[in-house]
Amino acid sequence: MNFISQFVKKNKIDLIILLSFIVFIIISFVLPFESGKKITANFNSFLMEMISFIPLIFILIGLFDVWVPKEKIQRHIGDGSSHWGIVWVILFAMLQAGPLYGAFPVTYLLWKKGASIRNIFIYLGAFSTLKIPMLGFEIAFLGIEFTLLRSLISLPIFIAIGFIMEKIFKNTGFEVKSPQ
Repeated sequence: MNFISQFVKKNKIDLIILLSFIVFIIISFVLPFESGKKITANFNSFLMEMISFIPLIFILIGLFDVWVPKEKIQRHIGDGSSHWGIVWVILFAMLQAGPLYGAFPVTYLLWKKGASIRNIFIYLGAFSTLKIPMLGFEIAFLGIEFTLLRSLISLPIFIAIGFIMEKIFKNTGFEVKSPQ
């Protein structure tokens, strides 16, 4: 019983939000509230997508964690990496597929293995805008000129954001501490 009371105390706000959502769903189905039914259907769709996608991501991240040594990450995209580190994280981000929430576990692993703050933020920006599968759809629907222009504008912005975030977070405890 002690565990349950600690859990409720620690997660009170999250539980209130969850309970409110459940009450909203019940009311939506009792009353003829179509928007509530659509919200519930969308929630179920996203939940099923996450349930099918997240386990695969964690398996791949586990393999990456075991197979790729920390020294290799630090050398190529760590603090001492040159402009080639930026190129590596952009290429890494471009070759991946999936929703943005799939990038966060990868980002955590890169951070844990010693990637620089700059390259972590550049990776997130490139992942969100430059994935090859996404670029293919964008070219098909909006044209190659639009895609090139958008990419050429957004890429320097994400690189600049990476450098700015590195300046902001440097010496704030954001860096990974080496295990002793």
